[in-house]
Amino acid sequence: MKTKRNKRLEKIDKKHLWHPFTQMREWEKETLLIIERGEGNYLIDTNGKKYLDGVSSLWVNVHGHRKKEINDAIKKQIDKISHSTLLGLGNVPSIELAEKLVQIAPKGLTKVFYSDNGSTAVEIALKMAYQYWEQQSGVRSQKSEVKKTKFISFTGAYHGDTLGSMSVGEIDVFVEKHKPLLFATYKADYPYCYRCPTDKKYPSCKIACIKSFEDILKKHHREIAACIIEPIVQGAAGMIVAPHGFLKKVKGLCTRYNILLIADEVATGFGRTGKLFACEHENVMPDFLCLAKGITGGYLPLAATLTTNKIYRAFLGEYTEMKQFFHGHTYTGNPLGCAAAIGNLQIFKNEKTVQMLRPKIKLLAELLEGFKNLPHVGDVRQKGLIAGIELVKDKKTKEPYFTEQRIGHKICIEARKYGLIIRPLGDTIVIMPPLSITMAEIKKMIDVIYRCIRQTT
Repeated sequence: MKTKRNKRLEKIDKKHLWHPFTQMREWEKETLLIIERGEGNYLIDTNGKKYLDGVSSLWVNVHGHRKKEINDAIKKQIDKISHSTLLGLGNVPSIELAEKLVQIAPKGLTKVFYSDNGSTAVEIALKMAYQYWEQQSGVRSQKSEVKKTKFISFTGAYHGDTLGSMSVGEIDVFVEKHKPLLFATYKADYPYCYRCPTDKKYPSCKIACIKSFEDILKKHHREIAACIIEPIVQGAAGMIVAPHGFLKKVKGLCTRYNILLIADEVATGFGRTGKLFACEHENVMPDFLCLAKGITGGYLPLAATLTTNKIYRAFLGEYTEMKQFFHGHTYTGNPLGCAAAIGNLQIFKNEKTVQMLRPKIKLLAELLEGFKNLPHVGDVRQKGLIAGIELVKDKKTKEPYFTEQRIGHKICIEARKYGLIIRPLGDTIVIMPPLSITMAEIKKMIDVIYRCIRQTT
């Protein structure tokens, strides 16, 4: 039932707010669910109804809402100072967090550049990679040498919504309208093994895709500055899990052809895949590591781009050489965000968060098996506590539903009736709960999704 307060808030929302990724004409017709509070793994609306947060408030919440340790860290910091620029000054939390990030990151990543979201973390890596090659000794004098100014990424990639990150992305719905503004990049095939017919020349599409990748590198490596990849799991493409060994092969080829590797762990970092960072599954050390989302436990906007001393040294020189990295944000290294991130990392250590995930991951895998027999489930994909359930019109042919049917959306709206918040990617139902979700809550979440899929399809 709508209270007077609810009606007032909904009216103001529809009058003034423009929501992300939303067709506002349809939004204006829908009943609005307004979240007011959070408690543990639950969201609570303005009527007091509780909903299990099945997508971690869109992939950011890690330890649950109103986590005391992070609350206390922010309160303690706010009593000291809420913001101080990193332009010409240092601040305590940004320094302490940088040390902690270097300690837990893949070996060799020793420098930290802060920003405020995943897109900017990626933009920074792209700009650093580009400028790194520009500033290599002798490059400018060798006129016959092809300059490394291009990038290579993968089909289905999503790296954010700023122009640089869109340029290395590929999903049409995100980039089509703005293609004239983007720079050209090379695109290699990503192994969508679940729907890709195996080429007879190769034993698996993983090998076929690696060959496709290497073919591009052989021909263009002298002009490619860096390769960017979402390690292990492609998020916005529909939670696509790469076959084991693919990431390591990509890294090996990048090393062979002298190309930098950017690992976009904005979505996969901080325990989502069952390791602290997805790169750890195959012991890969990238040249850049992009972090955001879970870095503050889902509290405040903060991002970090980590890189190596080798990259960093290419930016050193006399002031008049103008080799410095001309990039920054007003809130770069914001003390409140960094304090929240330090609190977040302390919880990982104290509660052994990653180690405690194993039984939860195992239970989720077991429960997902039941979806494979549903007549309109085309595929079920999982890595750690990330999963995607792909819905299809025809199970045998994998024929998708018509876009206007919005099956995924309908299922997610139905789930709210049973106290669960989830969100689809097209017709793929996404599961990405807080790492703090309990075994009982996993069972509840899966039961609701199963019921809603059956009812809707």
